[in-house]
Amino acid sequence: MNDEHPLTEAILRGLRGAPRTLPSALLYDDLGSALFEAITLLPEYELTRADLRLIEAHTPDVLRALAGPLDVVELGPGGGRKALAFLAPLCARQGAVSFTGVDVSGAALVACGRALEALPAVTFRAVEASYLDGLRAAPRAAGARRLVLFLGSNLSNFARREAVDFLRGVRGALAPGDALLLATDVGGDPARLLPAYDDALGVTAAFDRNVLVRLNREWGADFDLAAFAHRARWDAAARRIEMHLVAARACDVTVRGERFHFEAGDTLWTESSHRFDVGELRGWGTETGFACGGQWVDGRWPFAHTLLVAR
Repeated sequence: MNDEHPLTEAILRGLRGAPRTLPSALLYDDLGSALFEAITLLPEYELTRADLRLIEAHTPDVLRALAGPLDVVELGPGGGRKALAFLAPLCARQGAVSFTGVDVSGAALVACGRALEALPAVTFRAVEASYLDGLRAAPRAAGARRLVLFLGSNLSNFARREAVDFLRGVRGALAPGDALLLATDVGGDPARLLPAYDDALGVTAAFDRNVLVRLNREWGADFDLAAFAHRARWDAAARRIEMHLVAARACDVTVRGERFHFEAGDTLWTESSHRFDVGELRGWGTETGFACGGQWVDGRWPFAHTLLVAR
């Protein structure tokens, strides 16, 4: 059992609730992080390619907006592809760069470090922690302003109020003149979006069901994987895609010695991906102590980068 793990209380609270939920951080153990990297290569998942297009097209705009040497922290860098694309032009501008990756997955940080070996001018530091704890702990290069990268669709996993609170937490860890480059989903046709979360090859289904493998391994649970299927749903009112694990039959499951009953059709809600709009993002920046230094939207997928500069 894993009584001391920081997720234990959230797991049990979510299983006792209605609807039943699991913290999305459970998705990102070493296997989950590897499966997610595979998801980013799928034809249905255009988001990562949109992210990279925006980095390649607009990193010069970001660097023009942020004069002087930069110290860079990425929250959730994954395998380091996006960091590599962003840091290459920064190294060309300033030479040596201090870069800190913050992730709950140690395996992802190892992969990121390996990717950045292609840039000898980058000093890489890994902080295995939650986003805000890791940001606060990240060492700062002397004489440099800090740029935080929060790429992918990580903010989209937060409900709107939670997203604002998170941005406020990031601002609290920054000094005036520091900045946040924020990547977010911005709308789109659900018929086009849903396959990105329920691909034909079944990689996202494996990624989702891996939370049950992890609960069995780390929390002494007894989930039968064959009894739960992955399903992606669109909630139009909340403007979000939801990932659920749906019970195929009635079953009982024990987690940390506590018994939970599922009827056929009952679900475990594992992750959400909210769709925001560009004005909403600028407004949240103003509300939490930032000024908008630029905003760019990909032309092929509903995805945006917003540069927020701490006031």
